Amino acid sequence: MPNYYEPCQCGRVSEVLQRVGDKWSVLVIMMLGDEALRFNELRRRIGGISQRMLTLTLRTLERDGMVNRTVHPTVPPQVEYALTPLGRSLWEPVEALGKWAHQNLPNIDRARQAYDSANGVAASAHEAEEA
Repeated sequence: MPNYYEPCQCGRVSEVLQRVGDKWSVLVIMMLGDEALRFNELRRRIGGISQRMLTLTLRTLERDGMVNRTVHPTVPPQVEYALTPLGRSLWEPVEALGKWAHQNLPNIDRARQAYDSANGVAASAHEAEEA
């Protein structure tokens, strides 16, 4: 079993985790879990992502072998994005993480409120950070 904590492995593992763990990549992978989607449909489902950011995210995921881009020979050309087998293997843990987050939102909200109350942090300060 490889030692992921060795310097020669840790940097590469960290690089991969940074890429697949960023906000937009996770959402793209989650949205493509059920079906191939066209660019604008993917953008609508994600919400809040700019056209440029979605383009960059899809290109990077395609480069990493997670997403396949298929151009259909129609007029105008129709482009669909789908998970590759490698991307599908990542979808399973991402989906599990999404379910965990959804199930634990009330616990996280309570913990945040308790922390903020104990430390004199106003809720508006966190809302400004998240915006």
